[in-house]
Amino acid sequence: MLSHSRCLTRNIGRSLSAIRQGNNVFARRATAALSTSHSVTFNNSLKSDPRSSIFQIQYFRTSVAFRNEVVTVKTPAFAESVTEGDVRWEKAVGDTVSEDEVVCEIETDKTSVQVPSPAAGVIEELLVPDGGKVEGGTPLFKLRKGAPKVEATPAAAPPPPSATPPPPPPPASAVGPIPTTMPPVPPVPAHVKMNRMRQRIAQRLKEAQNTCAMLTTFNEVDMSNISEMRKTYKDAFLKKHNIKLGFMSAFVKAAAYALVDQPPVNAVIDDTTKEIVYRDYIDISVAVATPKGLVVPVIRNVEGMNFADIEKAINVLGEKARKNELAVEDMDGGTFTISNGGVFGSMFGTPIINPPQSAILGMHGIFDRPVAVGGKVEIRPMMYVALTYDHRLIDGREAVTFLRKIKSVVEDPRVLLLDM
Repeated sequence: MLSHSRCLTRNIGRSLSAIRQGNNVFARRATAALSTSHSVTFNNSLKSDPRSSIFQIQYFRTSVAFRNEVVTVKTPAFAESVTEGDVRWEKAVGDTVSEDEVVCEIETDKTSVQVPSPAAGVIEELLVPDGGKVEGGTPLFKLRKGAPKVEATPAAAPPPPSATPPPPPPPASAVGPIPTTMPPVPPVPAHVKMNRMRQRIAQRLKEAQNTCAMLTTFNEVDMSNISEMRKTYKDAFLKKHNIKLGFMSAFVKAAAYALVDQPPVNAVIDDTTKEIVYRDYIDISVAVATPKGLVVPVIRNVEGMNFADIEKAINVLGEKARKNELAVEDMDGGTFTISNGGVFGSMFGTPIINPPQSAILGMHGIFDRPVAVGGKVEIRPMMYVALTYDHRLIDGREAVTFLRKIKSVVEDPRVLLLDM
């Protein structure tokens, strides 16, 4: 009896050992297809039926969150005045991107919108071709999250040396020497597709020519006093306001002063209702040249600004334009535009109205010229200024008075203090 019980105990122990080994095999098979970073829990319970010698085995496994999740990135929402844009891809399928890295850029009529990657991963698929048109919410690309595994590839073995001897040189021909130089190829002009911003600029400028009765009046400004003021106070201005004092703030402030004096220049014609819309606020657009085209960010409520406020606003908008970070809201509106071609050395020119505005001021370069001062000829730093206006709304008297007001303020800024 004792030997029989020992035999039974030995058989049960062997059975339990076999079950454990079987569980380990199942566990290895279950975990072999999973990443090492995921944890899998097995809860194995052994139940014996008193009426049978068969053991029941139950397995429980938790759900696993896969890192290789594929997400679809959609086009961000545009501003109200923008309906669609063109896609310019900066990444290709298979490229690895980090979080917030720019994958593509959407060019709209007014600005460019950058689309960053929501997470680190690999570009799985591009859903829109390069140059394709998209609207807000359009799927752009698929991203597989997680960094890819980089597998080292063995170096290829060098090819065995060829035992074939080189072919003999061809026999000399009796026809004559063969020319060794290719005939000149005529140059082929490059064809580059216009981006959406450039197309929109061309369309708006042509609309301005077709709609407005544009006329330009000119004047010249003696820059002696404003140059002397800038030279005297530029260091103190920089120390207090932490920004340099330029000439642009003087012209923007002078334009705001003249617009208050001549309301028709700040007005606009509503062609739909055939009404004249007078604005009681002054938002001045400043033309800025960028590699993709001319943009006109707006300085709001200039009538309440001083020189320092204007310089800071110009600096912020100019920095945004250089970094291609201007939003549509930065360029919407505007009641008057100033274009400074003098930064490129322009001496004279006629600017084109920026619709739906009614006038634009063109600044030019400062050059020393002989002028008559008090019956004598003196060399003074002079600048030509031009005002292009819509003659349907603004008469010549108002345009000339407006430009002379700018001239008087820039030549003698004390006019602003005396309100003259």
